[in-house]
Amino acid sequence: MGLDDMKEKASDAGIEKAGDTAEGRLGDQHADTIDKAEDQADRRIGQ
Repeated sequence: MGLDDMKEKASDAGIEKAGDTAEGRLGDQHADTIDKAEDQADRRIGQ
């Protein structure tokens, strides 16, 4: 596993944790919006 792979795993974990926290605070009614934001963040950070 290279350094880039480790950075990608770490960023994915951080994005997922932030999304889970947001869903916990805002409720399931915003889950779709939060999931979309997670996907966008992953795409932008993964560049």
